[in-house]
Amino acid sequence: MSSTGGPLNAGVLGATGTVGQRFIVLLSQNPMFRIHSLGASERSAGKAYRLAAKWKLSDPMPDEAREALVKPCDPAQFAGCDVVFSGLDASVAGDIEGAFLAADFAVFSNAKNYRMVPSVPLCVPVVNTDHYALVAGQRAASGRKKGFIVTNSNCSTSGLVVPLKALQDRFGPLRRVVVTTLQAISGAGYPGVASLDILDNIVPLIEGEESKMEAEVLKILGGVSADASACAPLTDLRVSATCNRVPVIDGHTECVSVEFAAATPPSIDEIKQCLREYTCEAQRLGCYSAPAQVMQVTEEEDRPQPRLDRNAGGGMSVTVGRIRECPVFHVKFTLLVHNTVLGAAGASILNAEYAAKKGYL
Repeated sequence: MSSTGGPLNAGVLGATGTVGQRFIVLLSQNPMFRIHSLGASERSAGKAYRLAAKWKLSDPMPDEAREALVKPCDPAQFAGCDVVFSGLDASVAGDIEGAFLAADFAVFSNAKNYRMVPSVPLCVPVVNTDHYALVAGQRAASGRKKGFIVTNSNCSTSGLVVPLKALQDRFGPLRRVVVTTLQAISGAGYPGVASLDILDNIVPLIEGEESKMEAEVLKILGGVSADASACAPLTDLRVSATCNRVPVIDGHTECVSVEFAAATPPSIDEIKQCLREYTCEAQRLGCYSAPAQVMQVTEEEDRPQPRLDRNAGGGMSVTVGRIRECPVFHVKFTLLVHNTVLGAAGASILNAEYAAKKGYL
């Protein structure tokens, strides 16, 4: 909470985009935050939000955002904000987020620009909040008193690392992971994929997605250096990703095969129990957005499915099903993650809740 004991004042960068819209909906429902400032491009600045944004979500536009004047994404325009959430496109996020960081703001970013910087936590908040140890090093290196930056992962990575973290913690190191994704069109933003490309079709390429997944998993599942100045990605795990765009609005489906490093792998029943029992620090702290169950394991043969399962845990739970032996590796399963909630805005908001609970804000 703020120094006055009330909700934290939140700013949203890229507020008119689809991720920005999801930020606004989730923040309007969250007692820890108050929407204070909305930022977008110069063509939107000065307009009431209801006139600047082409609303694309099924949730109604929150009342507190409708008449708010959209501001340029300039730190001077966001005075009074305790925290800034960025839903900016990567083409502009680097410079703008850097300016807010230099102005001593706490920035929680959904963009890719700072994800692989060694001193920046790449944090899926139900997986690796221990990487917040890097924040003190960020501040010490720059001389900032309050400002820091935390990023959440690529939307497809966010679902994958949750079961992998549980398996790694319970059964030891993983050796190889192969994942094939079936990714929703909302992951491409608006206007996204052209209708003639995606209707009645599957596009077997999402530019840059596979390399992002393969690198981000190693950073998230790794640790931090002894002096907490940089991340220490895993070096022994190999990850191979194949990414496809499919005609689904929300919800990324992923087909995963895993090989353990141990000579004797766990049984399927042990793996199911591990996933069901997995908990995270954000839950134990009582963070508002933390799901009651991080993973929902389904025994139904034809689940998970995007339309039926993407809103599990308010979109913050990962649904895992079809857990079975793999004839090539040790186990294979199918997972589903809501790509604009845990995979985007929801992760950033839970990251900020965690930061507040731990005294970083």
